[in-house]
Amino acid sequence: MGIRKLRNDIGKKIKNLRLDKNLSQEKLAECVNLSREHISCLERGKNSVNLETLYNLAKFFEISIKDFF
Repeated sequence: MGIRKLRNDIGKKIKNLRLDKNLSQEKLAECVNLSREHISCLERGKNSVNLETLYNLAKFFEISIKDFF
């Protein structure tokens, strides 16, 4: 699996989790202390997610970090 596919897969997972909770990118960003722009880039696979952000997202969505993979 290449890094680009991994970024895209994680981004899709973030987006699906966000939509399942009926959250806007702005509201999710506020909840996990990120900018809306960064959430957008993560969801589109444009930015790599760092471990701290992945941890905070997993905690917010009440899932394990491994669920992103």
